Amino acid sequence: MPEQLALNLPVRPALGREDFFLSPGNALVVAEIDRWQDWPTGKLALIGPEGAGKTHLTHVWAELAGATILPATGLVEWEPAPGNYAIEDVPEITGDAEAERALFHLHNFVLAEGGHLLVTGATPPALWEIDLPDLASRMRGTPSARLEAPDDALLQALLLKLFADRQITPQPSLLPWLVKRMDRSFAEAGRIVAALDARALATGRPIGVKLAAEVLAENER
Repeated sequence: MPEQLALNLPVRPALGREDFFLSPGNALVVAEIDRWQDWPTGKLALIGPEGAGKTHLTHVWAELAGATILPATGLVEWEPAPGNYAIEDVPEITGDAEAERALFHLHNFVLAEGGHLLVTGATPPALWEIDLPDLASRMRGTPSARLEAPDDALLQALLLKLFADRQITPQPSLLPWLVKRMDRSFAEAGRIVAALDARALATGRPIGVKLAAEVLAENER
């Protein structure tokens, strides 16, 4: 069968609370998000590897807390107002003096006004190579909650969600087959689903074990 033109249609991820799957590896983190009004210092660092669910859980918290979500790289032009804030990917601004100052002032403003602050990154705040001493000390003093690597049940649920985000219903045997053979990471799950979607669109073939075996074999080359 000749390959078809694969249209690059937007993927709309489901980011609601009901779409976030609980497992032993993330239950404590979700509990910490749920008790946000009781954070002792009014702030929390949400950490974990790429694709671990930080963005999803940040949106869950923002809905609970009525918070504004901002990328750390977009703070320089932002004029803060009282309220709760989630600042994503703080390590991306390390070494950027202007952005670091903007986060420092936002941090102080939010907490002084009685708001709550959530910051995210892949590693603990103590490892963020922030140049501004005052900001570095405040980030080091931020309690953290870590999303861990997925267990089998969570990985299957994540794959199912990623397929559903693309309006795809995979063959029932595919998910357990993939879990046994793929690298156990959230990021890899996203890459595999995207690759299967692209291959299926291009060839008109169903998304099942046979197609997945081809995609995984190509990734190993």
